[in-house]
Amino acid sequence: MICDFTLHLTNVNIVIKLLLGGYEMSIKLSDVLHELGISKVKLAKFLGVSRQMIYNYLELDDIDKWPKDKKILLFNLLGIKDASELETIKINTDYITEVELRLNSLCDNKNDESRGVSNDLLTGISPKNQELIVGIVDLIKEYLEDNGSEGATIVNYFYHYLQAMNNTKELKYILAYVAKETGFEKPMEFAFEEDEQFIFESVMFSAMVLYRSGKASKSKLAESHRRFVNQIEQKMEEKLSRTMELNNVKVQALKELGYTEINENNASEIFEKIAEIQSRKSAFKRIDEE
Repeated sequence: MICDFTLHLTNVNIVIKLLLGGYEMSIKLSDVLHELGISKVKLAKFLGVSRQMIYNYLELDDIDKWPKDKKILLFNLLGIKDASELETIKINTDYITEVELRLNSLCDNKNDESRGVSNDLLTGISPKNQELIVGIVDLIKEYLEDNGSEGATIVNYFYHYLQAMNNTKELKYILAYVAKETGFEKPMEFAFEEDEQFIFESVMFSAMVLYRSGKASKSKLAESHRRFVNQIEQKMEEKLSRTMELNNVKVQALKELGYTEINENNASEIFEKIAEIQSRKSAFKRIDEE
């Protein structure tokens, strides 16, 4: 009886270890995909299945329970022969590049409509940039679906970020820093003004080290944040003032020309009148200053 009970416990332990081993491999796979930046949408396209099916696969407690053909495709993508090799994967820039090349070369070339991006949006854009736009749209769509209201807020911030890119060069450096810090780009590659980008990345790194260390307390930074808020509020007031001034000039231009609204027929004439009025205002301002 004791021997039978001991044997039973041994078998149970073996089963538990096998189950935990498979579960740990599934967790490791999710971590690897996350570090590689492979979205569920992109993986679904690569495997030729729906995004929901990818969720189902990732919830399995063992990769060996995946359909054989999909498992082989996954292993080929990651450059491994079986699930046990997941533990040996080292995520670095070279490995990310290799996987990205395999992913792009093996993904099916579906038409733009089937990927949820209209042809009008992609007209006149090179195939490489079309792929980039489609990838961005896929990631945004997935992020919105997975993260609810917080996802919508983040995507909205990203939209404003892109809007501000042309006016604030440092935003480019922030993107480069994040791409390097997360392993997608090599640390000593500089796509923009090298000296300025180098300095910015160094300052950014120091700031992040301080932030992550936990030594940057809210109380110590309260004054700095107050100045930040004051600066933003001042910019908003200036923007509002310019908007009101432009609106007043538009109303004056319409009045001088005898129109009540701007339309396709009179837009050019009204814009010329607006420029004329602004020029007159500037001239009067210079005279007053003198």
